[in-house]
Amino acid sequence: MEHGNPMVSAVQIENSLKALGNADNAAHAQRFFKTGAGEYGEGDQFLGIRIPVLRQQVRQYRDLPLEEALLLLHSPLHEVRLFALLLLVDQFQRGTAQQQADIHALYLANTQYINNWDLVDTSAPYIMGIYLHGRDKQVLYTLAASSSLWERRIAMIATSFLAQYVFQGLIAAAVKARNVGLLAPVS
Repeated sequence: MEHGNPMVSAVQIENSLKALGNADNAAHAQRFFKTGAGEYGEGDQFLGIRIPVLRQQVRQYRDLPLEEALLLLHSPLHEVRLFALLLLVDQFQRGTAQQQADIHALYLANTQYINNWDLVDTSAPYIMGIYLHGRDKQVLYTLAASSSLWERRIAMIATSFLAQYVFQGLIAAAVKARNVGLLAPVS
């Protein structure tokens, strides 16, 4: 993973995302994501950009430096934060072990900006879940005990992703045991 084009800034990306917004989609998202007073997404602001468009933008800016991605993650605009998280997932998947550790640390230090279910669900499995596979999982207990609904969701989604690894391993072991004659075939 390269460090990206130093000529592109978080401000420029946010402005380009604003230009892709759609007022009708934004109004629908405001209702769908429960942004009214007292609701779980209270105060969240939407541009009205669909996920496929955001993913296309991520491919365009995939080498953006982490410092700029962090600025985007701090945006009050939901889709800008979602863009930042999709970008971090992309960079995590392509990154070295050190880059993955850096992204994981950045993610944990900024959970207050990962504050809606889609933001959690598109990032927690692919950053927290993958990073914690084979590592100490104490952070999941800390997040699960948090007063933040979204930190608790991060713990739950990351844990469910990790459970898939365990389940796949159990299935593979059972198939291997059956193939070597340790288990009788099911009839």
